Amino acid sequence: MSSTRNAARSPRGACCALLRTAAAPSSPGTWLIWSAVLLVGVQPAAAHPQCLDFEPPFKPQWHLEFCTQYQEFGCCDQKTDNMIAERYWDIIELLEKAGHELCEPMLKEIMCQECSPYAAHLYDAEDPYTPVRDLPGLCFGYCSKFHSKCRHVLRYLTVNQVLLDTSERDMSTFCSMVDLSDQDYCYPNVLKSTDLNSNLGRVVEDPRGCLQLCLTEVANSLRNPVLMLHSGDDTHRMFIAEQVGFVWVYLRDGSRLERPFLDMSGEVLTTPWLGDERGFLGMAFHPKYRYNGRFFIYYSVQVDGKVEKIRISEMKVSSYDMNTADPFSERVVLEIEEPAANHNGGQLLFGQDGYLYIFTGDGGKAGDPFGKYGNAQNKSALLGKVLRIDVDGNDPRGKEYRIPPDNPFLGDPKARPEVFAYGVRNMWRCSVDRGDPVSRYGRGRIFCGDVGQNRYEEIDIIVNGGNYGWRAKEGFECYDIKLCHNSSLDDILPIFAYSHHVGKSVTGGYVYRGCESPNLNGLYIFGDYMNGRLMALEEDKTTGSWKERSVCMGDQTTCSFPGLINHHHKFIISFAEDEAGELYFMATSYPSAMSPTGTVFKFMDPSRRAPPGKCKQKPLPVKVRGKKFPFVPRERTVLQTNEKPTRPPPRKYNLTTKPPVTSSQRRPTTATASVSTVATAAKPKAKPPPAKATKTNKAKSWKKSKKLNKKEKKVQTKNTLSKKAQPKKTAGMKLVGVKVKPTTNQTFTENLNSKTQTNSLRDEISLKRKNLQTVRRRKQSKK
Repeated sequence: MSSTRNAARSPRGACCALLRTAAAPSSPGTWLIWSAVLLVGVQPAAAHPQCLDFEPPFKPQWHLEFCTQYQEFGCCDQKTDNMIAERYWDIIELLEKAGHELCEPMLKEIMCQECSPYAAHLYDAEDPYTPVRDLPGLCFGYCSKFHSKCRHVLRYLTVNQVLLDTSERDMSTFCSMVDLSDQDYCYPNVLKSTDLNSNLGRVVEDPRGCLQLCLTEVANSLRNPVLMLHSGDDTHRMFIAEQVGFVWVYLRDGSRLERPFLDMSGEVLTTPWLGDERGFLGMAFHPKYRYNGRFFIYYSVQVDGKVEKIRISEMKVSSYDMNTADPFSERVVLEIEEPAANHNGGQLLFGQDGYLYIFTGDGGKAGDPFGKYGNAQNKSALLGKVLRIDVDGNDPRGKEYRIPPDNPFLGDPKARPEVFAYGVRNMWRCSVDRGDPVSRYGRGRIFCGDVGQNRYEEIDIIVNGGNYGWRAKEGFECYDIKLCHNSSLDDILPIFAYSHHVGKSVTGGYVYRGCESPNLNGLYIFGDYMNGRLMALEEDKTTGSWKERSVCMGDQTTCSFPGLINHHHKFIISFAEDEAGELYFMATSYPSAMSPTGTVFKFMDPSRRAPPGKCKQKPLPVKVRGKKFPFVPRERTVLQTNEKPTRPPPRKYNLTTKPPVTSSQRRPTTATASVSTVATAAKPKAKPPPAKATKTNKAKSWKKSKKLNKKEKKVQTKNTLSKKAQPKKTAGMKLVGVKVKPTTNQTFTENLNSKTQTNSLRDEISLKRKNLQTVRRRKQSKK
């Protein structure tokens, strides 16, 4: 739905800029903590979980060993959990050597907030255009306890000198700086809120129970895009067809090829009239397209300038360009005369059985007025039907296809053998359920949206030999009273129908079976062409019934992720599924075959995603001849609006005592300093740690020993002796403008303000970690 819901929002956490590091985050730990912040930033009735990578939280594929409280749902996978654990034990070792209180429980709690489902809010990371805080938002009471017992740990958690200086001078000011204005989201209050924790990981619903989903823009500037499909050849290309007869190739990176895959504009019958149903309507790739290059098309054509027909043809891909069809390869498989300009059907698809399914309309006009019973109930007519043919062989009688042996009316002399199901009016968009990714439940079912006459729209599941009631019935109700009360009707009722008070032209969709949005698995998502409404059906497997779940666009809080939008064009033309099972739909703002306002949107659930790495695809390479046009989005994303998610006016703090001014330190000269000014002055000047020092060769177990064994002590003694053998500096000599690189056996000192120590604290921790790793490797190699 294109309307934006302006739900009431709680005040965002006024995360002080003093907490934001002007340089890169000091460690992977700060990256993880940030995701918890974002989740907390929403009103209690509409929590907004989000991680530091600007994405929703997830359920890890395997359990976590360190931050176990977030192993059911959060922002850490096993790799990140190991990184936090390694950093934690490195800090513990440094604290031991310095003779400080270890503060293990509080240190672990603070570091593990990187894994919280509300990490982004805790770290002020909901807004991707602003820096991330070094420390998570701590409630004042918890911060006071931390400060009184463990403030010496701060130097290992942040390089922000303003924070460090303030913590030494005044506890109250320091805790005000690390607190959040919204007390529901600071730690540990965030764990106690029932509203924030009761529905974690579920699709967000508005007060009316409407599922709030978001969208991303995939393609634009299309002329009535009637379909999008993949070729099933592991290239993950998408083929988008315009009603005028062009089919375009879109690569996985979003770019479009300059030359069309297929140009049938010279053959296709269509007009610029609003709502004209004729044109290029259907396309299906053969299940073995990767090997035989065959595909099939369905389009309107005019013969001799008088008779209108629908034509189903076979074509092949070019032998020299995998992104171009052979224009001379068309072989007409079937033609059906159309008595009117509307109700042209247009769906082609291959079922799990390998046969081609063709969905035709009832011939047009109103009320199927053709013959005594209409085309739809006449099994000797091909209109108003679901046809099934075998395109992998020729019929002995000269047809370009064979009849599958289990077609239901082979023995009926009054029926066409191609008929698989009948009694349909004008099915617009059908799909095959690929089945549950694990259990395969539902695999092979065919769902269709059948456009109604003037009262009801319906969704059907197609079965062999089924009669879907038209024109005797429309939806669940009678349309033709005489036919409706005929005892031989034996029709199959739709799984769902809605009245024209809700919408006036159904557009069939897909059962979501993708990987990226686990919450949507099993939902049949479809829409209405006329009013732009999105809907979903959820199956009750015990009873076989389907329940409606309304779908609406998420509000600005829900869709506050980079690249997401919460609106779409009104006229929903078609739905699509890519090779990985992700779901899309096509819509336009002006329903004319010549209007270039068609846009392709992709669904995204902002409440939960798949764990990192689970949905990776390895597409086959695509050889491209000619130019590519990069994708340029046009729709306005939520984060481009004037309302910034987490950028309240900066707060000011009154320091209780003026900081001493020395030549070696630059500090504010006034007792009252604005947040932005102090943050700028506190920008650390130290270089980032060397790349080698920040890499971990292997994910280590977090259970590290706290004492060195005898072999490690010998190595340590040897390093100390070698250090004593180095030449001493001349007394009184000053090294001006020269940076001294610490040696690999340099020990950690607590004199952080010394002039001779030019590397940052992070450099020393990283180098020390490297030394410890070297000692352990030597120990293991000797064993």
